[in-house]
Amino acid sequence: MFVRNLLNCPEFTAGDGTQLRELLHPDKAALALRYSLAHATVPAGRTSTPHSLKTSEVYYILQGQGTMHIDNEAQAVKPGDAIYIPPGARQYIHNNGTDALVFLCIVDPAWRQEDETIYE
Repeated sequence: MFVRNLLNCPEFTAGDGTQLRELLHPDKAALALRYSLAHATVPAGRTSTPHSLKTSEVYYILQGQGTMHIDNEAQAVKPGDAIYIPPGARQYIHNNGTDALVFLCIVDPAWRQEDETIYE
């Protein structure tokens, strides 16, 4: 059995500026996974840096509110929303609330730095 607590995962700033904690990643534990699972936070009033991945991604909103931007579309998001981001899509999320925007990120296949392009 493998159990990992969020508080035992080191926090770091991702290339898109979000605060991340990787819960599950096949390169960091002997797990038979294709995907990675991370916990992300965007502070109130902040926006992640536009970026794209070669892989597909899903955001699941846990707390806060914001606007998700994927290519030329934008939509309000709130707790309970799951957002599919196709491979190669330009994406970013804006926290337009007064509290932190917190969400889970599932990347399949697992996130790799070389699969990410940051647009500045």
